[in-house]
Amino acid sequence: MQNWLLPEYIQDMLPDEAWRVEQIRALVLDHLRKSGYQLVAPPLLEYAESLLIAGSADMDLRTFKLVDQLGGRTLALRADITPQVARIDAHLLNRQGVTRLCYAGSVLHTQPIGLTRTRELMQIGAELYGHSGLDSDLEIQRLMLQSLTLLGIENVHLDLGHVGVFRALVHHAGLDKDIEAELFDALQSKDSAALQTLTQGLDATLREALLCLPTLYGDCADVLARARIALPGYDEIHAALDDLYRISSKLQPLVSSVGIDLADLRGYHYHTGMVFAAYHAGSHDAIALGGRYDELGKSFGRARAATGFSMDLRQLYTLMPASAAKPGICAPHVQDGALQARVAELRAAGEIVVVDLSGDKAHRGEWQCDRELVLQNGDWQVVAI
Repeated sequence: MQNWLLPEYIQDMLPDEAWRVEQIRALVLDHLRKSGYQLVAPPLLEYAESLLIAGSADMDLRTFKLVDQLGGRTLALRADITPQVARIDAHLLNRQGVTRLCYAGSVLHTQPIGLTRTRELMQIGAELYGHSGLDSDLEIQRLMLQSLTLLGIENVHLDLGHVGVFRALVHHAGLDKDIEAELFDALQSKDSAALQTLTQGLDATLREALLCLPTLYGDCADVLARARIALPGYDEIHAALDDLYRISSKLQPLVSSVGIDLADLRGYHYHTGMVFAAYHAGSHDAIALGGRYDELGKSFGRARAATGFSMDLRQLYTLMPASAAKPGICAPHVQDGALQARVAELRAAGEIVVVDLSGDKAHRGEWQCDRELVLQNGDWQVVAI
């Protein structure tokens, strides 16, 4: 096998993509910094038990693991940065008030999450700790949508859900963990036949509520109206539906449309409240997602109210409007103090200046230069090639 081949679903980033991804990263991080979010940079590698979310088989299957040759313990390559940021908040910073943190870095997946997606994502996101009200959910979701707008990504659809609805139904039905897990799988795949079988023997009201959950998706106002009729009047469910209504009303001006999906239980094993995902027109994969996860810090000794979002910079790059690379200026390779001063002046002004080491004009097209420095009347002048 040729040694230049890469593993399946692992790709290099060539210059155009690499520079654009770096620009996206800088733009989003600067927006988060101006909103009061402090940057953290966790390591790519940790002990497996620190990175794997308890009860999340999906995260376990997604994570690369290896044995530490120094200590003999199992290590893991992160598949998600959120657990690491929760560890930092709970164990290292240990702040008592509201804490806002952001991050950007590579994550690795054992399997691609889409047919055209890489297994090495460039994840960027923000997390807010220490506040359990709707205001923090709203802040995080606004930041996510504002970031997409900042990048010029239009026609964004926002899907909202709330794991509290399913949790309330399971709790009132008194179901054991095994049946709950099977119901969760059936809802995720919208398998109505499996739901019919699993809900046999339940109270009629609860059974009908669980069976109708896969149908409660679509236009925000319509779904919420149907949900208030079809679902039991438990306080937890009313509170969840009220929260979804308030958030959707406030976020509508930032997106093309808002929908509700009460069977969307993405991250159910660690999310505790509202979940959300942003989609771009014509794409089936979410381009940004997140939710509330108030219990995640418990495994690090300190549970805190928390909500956050994340995005993949490499995915966002494919959605951004095309932009032509800025052409550069070619400078001759001569020892001349005036030339060096002119090159420094141009670079300080933001120009790209490439020194022609070989003197072979045939290669200038590879450097993307459309101008050159030429000595005219004793001065180094920029002229078109």
